[in-house]
Amino acid sequence: MAEVHHFTYGVFNPIAAFLLAFLGSFFGLLSTARARDARTRGRRNRWLLIGAFAIGGGAIWLMHFAAMLGFEVPASPVRFDVPMTVASLAFAVFAVGAGLLMVGHGRRSLPRVVTAGVLTGGGVLAMHYTGMLGMHVSGEMRYDLTLVAASAIIAVVASTVALWFTVSVRGWLPISGAAVIMAIAVCGMHYTGMAAMSVHLDPGAPTGVTGLRPLTMIVPITLITAASIVGVALSALQAMTEEEFTDGAGTPRRGVHAETSGVSWSLKQATAAQTAVRRPSPRPVPMRTPTNG
Repeated sequence: MAEVHHFTYGVFNPIAAFLLAFLGSFFGLLSTARARDARTRGRRNRWLLIGAFAIGGGAIWLMHFAAMLGFEVPASPVRFDVPMTVASLAFAVFAVGAGLLMVGHGRRSLPRVVTAGVLTGGGVLAMHYTGMLGMHVSGEMRYDLTLVAASAIIAVVASTVALWFTVSVRGWLPISGAAVIMAIAVCGMHYTGMAAMSVHLDPGAPTGVTGLRPLTMIVPITLITAASIVGVALSALQAMTEEEFTDGAGTPRRGVHAETSGVSWSLKQATAAQTAVRRPSPRPVPMRTPTNG
């Protein structure tokens, strides 16, 4: 069994991974809180999808690969397969999105949240072990089934708690506390899954391992992080702007600007309206009866 390092760069990797998990959870919980206040199904789905990208793509996937930057096998090069890495991202976003859509509609109930938590936890596991399958070394990776089962339990419990938070918490302070709990759970699941893995080198295996170098992953991680934050911010800003200037049913509110409400007024119409309001109504003139003589 080969020697394996999980913290090649010291505390940098776990701290960076925790911060990404916290930020993704925080943005996701803010989005789901807005989804609960949405008055139409379409807008609620939009907020839930924003939350799915924030939690699945940021809190889970980006956290995973930020932590993986610290993984090293001194006796073998470590490389990442691009298609499998992208597939793991799809698993994370799809699983979280499915769970959020399940609990985001209808009446809140414990069985619904637990069912969605099992579904989401399975997707998180698929993301983690698909990402591990996309990691290549000069040998074979084996897993301790006991620790794999422990990581599965952590993933399901963490997903269930996270989904309960998405339908319960409100306010900056409760959301921040919930995001901390979610970040700890996600990091705990990741490092439990990593502890289950062992590397067994094959002396007859070729020394050249194909794929991206671990440090090369910093570029896509940085780009995806920036794109996710900007995309979530712009989507949230657009959604909030539409909700501000409409009544929640897609129709313009009264009293907003003409160009926003979709009603165009000409200067002539406005003047005529003001004149009609301010001009006093004419009083009837009494008729004089003519007198004789």
